[in-house]
Amino acid sequence: MAQGIGSINSDYKDWEWSADAGERARLLQSPSVETVPKSGESQGNGLGATSALGAVFIVVNAALGAGLLNFPAAFSMAGGVAAGITLQMCMLIFIIGGLVILAYCSQASNERTYQEVVWAVCGKVPGVLCEVAIAIYTFGTCIAFLIIIGDQEDKIIAALVTEPKEAGSSHWYMDRKFTISITAFLFILPLSIPKEIGFQKYASSLSVIGTWYVTAVIIIKYIWPDKELTPVEVPTSPSTWTAIFNAMPTICFGFQCHVSSVPVFNSMKQPEVKTWGAVVTAAMVIALFVYTGTGVCGFLTFGAGVEQDILLSYPSNDIPVALARAFIILCVLTSYPILHFCGRAVLEGLWLRYTGVTVEEDVVRERRRRLLQTISWFLLTLLLALFIPDIGKVISVIGGLAACFIFVFPGLCLIQAKLSEIQETRAISWWAQVSYGVFMVTLGAFIFGQTTANAIFVDLTA
Repeated sequence: MAQGIGSINSDYKDWEWSADAGERARLLQSPSVETVPKSGESQGNGLGATSALGAVFIVVNAALGAGLLNFPAAFSMAGGVAAGITLQMCMLIFIIGGLVILAYCSQASNERTYQEVVWAVCGKVPGVLCEVAIAIYTFGTCIAFLIIIGDQEDKIIAALVTEPKEAGSSHWYMDRKFTISITAFLFILPLSIPKEIGFQKYASSLSVIGTWYVTAVIIIKYIWPDKELTPVEVPTSPSTWTAIFNAMPTICFGFQCHVSSVPVFNSMKQPEVKTWGAVVTAAMVIALFVYTGTGVCGFLTFGAGVEQDILLSYPSNDIPVALARAFIILCVLTSYPILHFCGRAVLEGLWLRYTGVTVEEDVVRERRRRLLQTISWFLLTLLLALFIPDIGKVISVIGGLAACFIFVFPGLCLIQAKLSEIQETRAISWWAQVSYGVFMVTLGAFIFGQTTANAIFVDLTA
């Protein structure tokens, strides 16, 4: 990309922006990332602690998660293996491009988190919209996590209970609403209250191992299927030409690691755009193999009858699958506090910026406000999770927001960054990059509009 960027949108400090409020937003970084404080003197190569290989692992960590449970259903909605893989490959080009654009704009603006880059490069309005979108996205993801807990616990309890169930005789402690609630209060709420969550980085690494195990089980179960499984219809083409778009929310949700990518880039020993391009390409290829293996093998095993949560399609008494369910529960228990932490940090930054109060002046009220925010967030997500039937409905809504983080905001950043360059003549490469940015924004807006409309008029009204 061309050189020559000066001060990009230097007026982004409007709306009573303060340095303290901006530093609050740095909390959005991945808990696995160790970075140096941002200052005018500390910026430069070689100050980070993360190697290129370590950065690959962190990006894979950020991309892989419980969203892989929905990929077989996404392949079914897309109309088969060929359609699902083709859609993934096409979108992966823009997913990697968005990650490279964010690194380029991070260097140009000297900012270290996703929302700060959008603020600095695009200005106040896109910056606020970005922060609101992050808060809504993390809120919706927390709901999906609680639903996943309920799905897996239902199957585990069914395997443990050997006595025959008569109609209407289910015990109260086996009720889904009770099991979700007691798990959330005992484990998730205590982990969500602390001000810092650096201790979560080891648990989050363990959750990545869990996702790999889930993928391995699904592949093995396809190669050596259970004898009691009956042959099922496996679609080979989409029912309508628009049906393939229904798989987009799941793909966006699965590959969305862009919000945490900027801190990862800035934590590298050599934060260079070319090196970062190789890092994210390797990471996305690894994630592609995991998601494709899960999607293809899960879909071919159960065909059109696959559940929105693939693990629900397997028998309750299958021991390897039961261990996979335990891994997923562990993954969700450690991921919920991290996502909540990110959303809370954004809300805190918005509040401090709006009031103009510095962090030092707000220490006492911050503790009280953090407790109120955490409890309110926790109770609202729990209440919604108890009455939403499956993760597919949630992913169909927040998948559109993931498309904004992957396509829209990076595209806007690229356009504004190129427009801010001081050049006497516009080279062909300049026009090509601006056109690429316009196409990314258009594609992202289409995915967001299509998936959100489909979620509202089909899923939520069903």
